[in-house]
Amino acid sequence: MSTRRPCCKATLILLLTLSFTPAAAEENAELGEELTPMGAEQASNGDTIPAYEGGFTQTQNSDFAPEDPFQEDKELFRIDQDNVDDYRDHLSPGQVAMIETYDDYFIPVYRTRRTAAYPEAIEEQTMANEGRVKLVENGNGLKNYESATPFPKPENGLEAIWNHITRYRGGSLQRNIARTTPEADGDFTVTRVTEDLAYPTALVDYDPDHHDNILFYYRQKVTAPSRLSGNILLVHETINQLKEPRQSWFYNSGHKRVRKLPGAGYDAQGGGTDGHATADNLDMFNGATDRYEWELKGKKEMFIPYNAYQLADRDLSYDDIIQAGHINPELARYERHRVWHVRATLKDDKSHVYSRRDFYIDEDSWQIAVVDHYDGRGELWRVAEAHMLQLPEPKVPAYAFEALYDLRSGRYVLNGLTNEEENPYQFDKQYRYRQFTPAALRRSHR
Repeated sequence: MSTRRPCCKATLILLLTLSFTPAAAEENAELGEELTPMGAEQASNGDTIPAYEGGFTQTQNSDFAPEDPFQEDKELFRIDQDNVDDYRDHLSPGQVAMIETYDDYFIPVYRTRRTAAYPEAIEEQTMANEGRVKLVENGNGLKNYESATPFPKPENGLEAIWNHITRYRGGSLQRNIARTTPEADGDFTVTRVTEDLAYPTALVDYDPDHHDNILFYYRQKVTAPSRLSGNILLVHETINQLKEPRQSWFYNSGHKRVRKLPGAGYDAQGGGTDGHATADNLDMFNGATDRYEWELKGKKEMFIPYNAYQLADRDLSYDDIIQAGHINPELARYERHRVWHVRATLKDDKSHVYSRRDFYIDEDSWQIAVVDHYDGRGELWRVAEAHMLQLPEPKVPAYAFEALYDLRSGRYVLNGLTNEEENPYQFDKQYRYRQFTPAALRRSHR
């Protein structure tokens, strides 16, 4: 059982004050003044959320996550089965369900630190995007978009979710990561992959006529276990996926054959997840938006995973992190931040295993922090959390990893683990378009 830490009555009353800001409240606020260049509220909330002061930009030598700059911070309190009702207004229903389901699960709360930071060029481009970038007629694509955050002052749910989809990730990169789907008893097997992400405008052989509807090129190669080693997934991610659907190919190293994948999106089974995630669960949400109605519910204050430097510690093993039913909560860090609440409701004429999804998007980074997923009967099914951290060099908000919990099976999916991986992230990679073609997959067996 977890250790209980009481908090004083005055603190409890303070934390119970619900903060909700309709989207319209920021319509007249100016970027770079009342709002940060990325569209977040500049000011403090007066007590628990500090004013934004530029984020964490201190350069440290590291091959991925820097040394925890806040390791001296002490846990303020934890939310568990004894006091969850006191904090329900600042948690998602899914977070509450996790606490109520597992006796040993809790949310450790720390001091709020607004660490998200971006290169100046990204901030300038984001401010230039305001009022210029538009949704296409059906909302499933963008017009006049080049880079950075398209809608720093979102007016609807689609604009907010597009901010997550297109957010700055540090440019073209390669990463070596691990993923796993632990059994209900905590037993797990790790799959290791190398991922390459290339943006069209950063390609050495960039051709604007050829890449005008491409958001990025993605290639994933399995390096372990040996029975899967050499398998490669290739994706051409389009911006308007109704005009031009996502293109995907798979190379099977055993058969030495390339095949095109039909329908590699939406609720197709996510690769390497034993059926416990959909294709559009990756990165908290990805792909086409046309199957849902998107509603911007407004802003609120929530306890979300943040500054997860301890979870990214290179001295940790995966055995230290992975437990039955959930990750080790002693290693996590939650903070109170303002989030955009976006609700996606399945359209009557569309199909998906999730009838509703509630997204909670961090205002400073435009990264999705928490997602609650509901089944066809409207019952809570899966809960996703992304444990966020800021990389000071390059200046980019990132995830230590993503977790997707299945409340029914007791299993969960972890993706993006780096603790035991060599050279986890390499930024500013140089790529050519020919490296992201089906022909390149066919050449891979040589």
